[in-house]
Amino acid sequence: MTDKTALIAELNDRVRHGLDRTARIVMTATCLAELARDDRQVSEALAQAEALAAIRHYAFKPTDGAERASGDFLVAGKAVRFTIDYYDLALEWGSENPADPAVTTRVMTIMLPSDD
Repeated sequence: MTDKTALIAELNDRVRHGLDRTARIVMTATCLAELARDDRQVSEALAQAEALAAIRHYAFKPTDGAERASGDFLVAGKAVRFTIDYYDLALEWGSENPADPAVTTRVMTIMLPSDD
C-alpha cells in the first residue's frame, strides 16, 4: 500500500467514525424505508443509528480495497452497502487529490445493494 493510499484509507476511517466534520453522510430513501419498516417498529432515527453503528464497526475484507471506501454488511438481517466518494469543496466535481482534505469533501452514501 502506498503512502497516498494509506492516507486516503485513514481519512475514510475518520468519515466512518463520524470524526470528519466536513464530510457528508446520506442514506437513500429506499434504504431508510427498508430499515425502518413498520413490522420492525423502529423509527427512522433509530434505523440510521443502527446503520452508522454497523459502519463504524465494519471489518474490512481484502476484496473491499485498500482505501476502505466501501463495504457490504447486514443491519437487522437486511443487506446494506456504504460507499465513500471524493468531491471538490463545492461538491460539483470529483476531487483532484482525495489524499488532501483541504481540497476534498467526502460523501458517504448508505444504500441497499439494489440502489447502486
